Amino acid sequence: MIKPTIREDAFNYDRGFPFGLRILDFVASIQDVYDFLFDVNTALRNRGMQRLEDIMRPAAISGMFSDMLTASLARHSRTLVENGYFNGHPDLVVQGQFPDDKIQSGPMDFGVEVKSTRKSGGGVDMHGAREQWLAVFVYSTDNTTQPAIDRKPTEFTEIYLQHVSVADFRKNNRGELGTRTASLDAKGLIKLREGWVYKTV
Repeated sequence: MIKPTIREDAFNYDRGFPFGLRILDFVASIQDVYDFLFDVNTALRNRGMQRLEDIMRPAAISGMFSDMLTASLARHSRTLVENGYFNGHPDLVVQGQFPDDKIQSGPMDFGVEVKSTRKSGGGVDMHGAREQWLAVFVYSTDNTTQPAIDRKPTEFTEIYLQHVSVADFRKNNRGELGTRTASLDAKGLIKLREGWVYKTV
């Protein structure tokens, strides 16, 4: 088992960050995920089992990464904490701005929503269109190399952090049994990508 390397030269050192965030916070958060995957997959392999990424559904992996990155950014950030409201928005809120750091739906001035996806360029589905600071972590998982023992480790290839508005979204119509979602439209994605933090591709 090997860990991917975080490329220091792939960070955008020329941009500013809201809420006192630093490149150091993103480095530490990525490393936390890499360390977790290394430890868990080493234990699974020692028992003759598949990697976590090969066991879990892709959507579940994305959700897990989003939760882990939220928690990790909260640990390393100087101003942001996890939103204590279950399934509240945004995922990270400025500490001390809300009672017990809990808010069901907070204003964009006081936090960051965190998402992860395998879609290059940062396209990700959300439950609704909101004005918000949006952080999107793009990762790459090797699910095809054979034999499976030779698969490359999962790694983050892109990170974006940008303020987006309701006008940057399009609604995704679903069938009667589907859940309606929203995602950034073409112009919204261009806007998101202008706020790049990390790119290795």
